[in-house]
Amino acid sequence: MDEKELWEKCASFHGHECGGLTIGYKASLYAIRLLGLEAEKEKAGKGCFSADEELVCICENDACGVDAIQVILGCSIGKGNLLFHMTGKQAFSFYSRKTGKAVRLVLKPRPEGMTKAESFQYYQASRPEEMFEVKEAKLTLPEPARIFKSIPCSRCGESTAEHMIHLQGDEMLCPDCYQAYNRFAV
Repeated sequence: MDEKELWEKCASFHGHECGGLTIGYKASLYAIRLLGLEAEKEKAGKGCFSADEELVCICENDACGVDAIQVILGCSIGKGNLLFHMTGKQAFSFYSRKTGKAVRLVLKPRPEGMTKAESFQYYQASRPEEMFEVKEAKLTLPEPARIFKSIPCSRCGESTAEHMIHLQGDEMLCPDCYQAYNRFAV
C-alpha cells in the first residue's frame, strides 16, 4: 500500500482529514523508519506492524493522531499495545519488543496564527524530521498485557478483573462500589 492509500485508510477510519490525524500519520511513518520496522510488516501479516504486542505505543494525548497510529501500526487498546500517559503533549513513544529499540517523538511548535485549514496544509507539506523532535523514550516499556481472573463485586455483582478489586471490610468491591477513605475530601 502506498502512502496515499495509507492516508486515505487513516482518514476513512478517523472520519475526516485534519491536522491532528496528519500528526499521528507522520509520527507513525517516522517511527517505522527510526525503529527499522519496514521488514516487520510482512512478518506480522494482515497489513500491520504489530499482530500482537511486538510494537508498543504510549501516547501522551487522546487526540486525532492516535487513530492513524492504530491504522498504520496495528497498536490498539484491546491488544494492550496502545497505552496512554496523559500529559496533554503531542508526544508519542514507540517501543519494539523484538529489537529493544525505543524512540519518543515530540511535535515541534508550528508557526502561530494559522487557521485550521492552514495548519492542515502545513502538516501535510512537512516532513516528519521537520515536525518532530526525536528524543529518548523516558517511560519504561510496560510489561505485556496480562489476563486476570474475574471476581464478582460483592455489592453490584458485576464481574471485575481481580487487579481492580478493592477489599473493604469483608467485601470485594469493584471501583464503582468502593468508597475510598479520604480525610481531605474536597
